[in-house]
Amino acid sequence: MTDYSRVERLALSDLLDQLGPDQPTLCEGWDTYDLAVHLYVREADPMAGPGITIAALADTTERRMKRAKERYSFTEVVDKVRNGPPRVSIYALPKIGSQLNTTEYFVHHEDIRRAQPAYDVRALPADQQEGLWKAVRLASKAMNRKSPTGLVLRRPDGTTTVTKRPTELGSVTVTGEPAELVLFCFGRQQVADVELDGEAEAVDQLRNASFGV
Repeated sequence: MTDYSRVERLALSDLLDQLGPDQPTLCEGWDTYDLAVHLYVREADPMAGPGITIAALADTTERRMKRAKERYSFTEVVDKVRNGPPRVSIYALPKIGSQLNTTEYFVHHEDIRRAQPAYDVRALPADQQEGLWKAVRLASKAMNRKSPTGLVLRRPDGTTTVTKRPTELGSVTVTGEPAELVLFCFGRQQVADVELDGEAEAVDQLRNASFGV
């Protein structure tokens, strides 16, 4: 079975090498160098990792990222990302690492691709789409808990999952391939190739809501 987290890791690393350290990404305030450092410290620096998800520890993560950027060149950081986590990292455990990185590397690969002047929406293998569908179903309720509207995710074949029950604004159904639904639920609404169905005000608020990572 193909490990698509590794496929995305390698493709992302190749793209970083191609673009260089100072190109835009969809991560506000980060260029390609910053994003590469984020990926490196997330897997390799146990003191930096917690601050990625715990706001109270974010300053520590920023300091560790700054230290890594001062210590390693862009090329060195990209090579470290490409080669994978240290053996002592939780991300080095085959099953756990793959599960933790299923969306991480896909989303950040697209953060780089879709920040460029021109990009295409990739046609991903069916089994990768299935893996992303499973991941978004598991993560979306937590990711989108602050959504201003109810939220239903719908695949083109009609399969749905309810992420959040209707609010005062009602509910919006977001239809797209699993990869695009992942991008939407991770806060990349503006670039996700999806269709939104609901009342106009609800659609507008959901499209511009701040959620995801």
